[in-house]
Amino acid sequence: MAVPKFRNNNNTNFHQELKKRVQAYFTENKIEQTGNFSLYFKAILFWSLYVSLYVHLVFFTPPNWMAVVECILMGGLTAAIGFNVMHDGGHGSFSANKFWNKIAAYSVNGLGASMLMWSNKHNIVHHTYTNIDGVDDDIEIKPLLRMCETQKKYAVHKFQHIYVWFLYCLLLIMWVFATDYQKYFKQKVGIVPIKKLSTFDHFAFWAAKIGYYSMMIVLPIYMLGFIKWMIGFLVISMFAGFVLSIVFQLAHTVEDTAFPVPVDTNDIENEWAIHQVQTTANFATKNKVICWLVGGLNFQIEHHLFPKISHIHYPAISKIIKKTCEEFDIKYIEFKRMRDAVISHTMHLKKMGNA
Repeated sequence: MAVPKFRNNNNTNFHQELKKRVQAYFTENKIEQTGNFSLYFKAILFWSLYVSLYVHLVFFTPPNWMAVVECILMGGLTAAIGFNVMHDGGHGSFSANKFWNKIAAYSVNGLGASMLMWSNKHNIVHHTYTNIDGVDDDIEIKPLLRMCETQKKYAVHKFQHIYVWFLYCLLLIMWVFATDYQKYFKQKVGIVPIKKLSTFDHFAFWAAKIGYYSMMIVLPIYMLGFIKWMIGFLVISMFAGFVLSIVFQLAHTVEDTAFPVPVDTNDIENEWAIHQVQTTANFATKNKVICWLVGGLNFQIEHHLFPKISHIHYPAISKIIKKTCEEFDIKYIEFKRMRDAVISHTMHLKKMGNA
C-alpha cells in the first residue's frame, strides 16, 4: 500500500478559516500558544512525585500493601507525565524555548519509551493519516483486534470487546520491550519510512533503553529481589498501559468516528482538516479533573487540528472550532462524560467483532 494523499473536493476554506480565527484569539488576548506557569508547575509536580515514589519503593521498602498502592500511583504518574509533559514537548508546544521542549519531549526516555520512535509514529504518521487502515499505526493491532471494517475479521474478534481491556494493560510493556525495537530495526512505522537517524540518535536510543533497564529492572531486583520487583513492575506498567490506551482509543475508535478508505487514485477525498475532525472525538470536556490529569487530550479534535498549541488552551479554542464546524456543516463528535465514550468504544469493538 502506498501512502495516500489528501485532496479538497469540497472546495472549502475550512482549514484557512479555522487558522485565522484561532490565531485571532491569541493575538487579541496577547498570549503565547505554548505552555505557561501552570503547565510547568504540573510537570515539576508529576516528576517530583514519580521520583519520590521510586526512591521510597526501592530504598525504603514499604509494607506490601503500601508498595502496591505506590506502584499504582507510579503507573498513573507514568501516564500523566506522558500526557502532560512529553506530549506537549514532543509537539513543540510545552514552551516557547526549544531547549525546554526537548527536555520535556525526551523525558519519555526516562519512562522506558523512545522519543525518536514515538515522534515518527505519532507526530508524522498518526497525526497525518489518522484512522487510515494500513497506515495509521495506532489502529494496527492485528490480528488480536479488529478496529475497522477494512481489517480482516477472525472468529476471536467476536469477544474482542471483552478481552481488549487486558490487552490494553500490555501497551507500555510491548512499547518498551518490543515495538520500539521493531521500528528501530525496520526503520519504518508501518509503511512509512523513518528519516535517517544520526549517530547521536542511535546513541540516544540505546542510552535511554539501557538507562531505563538499569533503573527499573537491575537496581530494583538487586535491592528487593526478583519476585517483589516483578510484581511492582507489572503493577506500574499494566496500570500505565491501561490508562494510556483508554485515553487514546476514546479519541478515535468510537461509534461515530470515520475510517476513510483511499479512492482508486489513492487519495483521501476530504482535505486534511476535515479528515481530522471526522476521525476524532472529544470526551468529558467539562470535567476539570480529567482535563488536568490527561493533559487536555480529551480535547482531541483541538489537538489534531492544532498540535503545536499547548493543551492548556484547548478549552478556549474548542469554542471557536466547534462554532466553525457548525458553520461548515461538519460533525463535531463529543461525549459529555468519559463513561459515555467508554461505552461507545466498547460498542464499536463489539460491532467490528460481529460485522
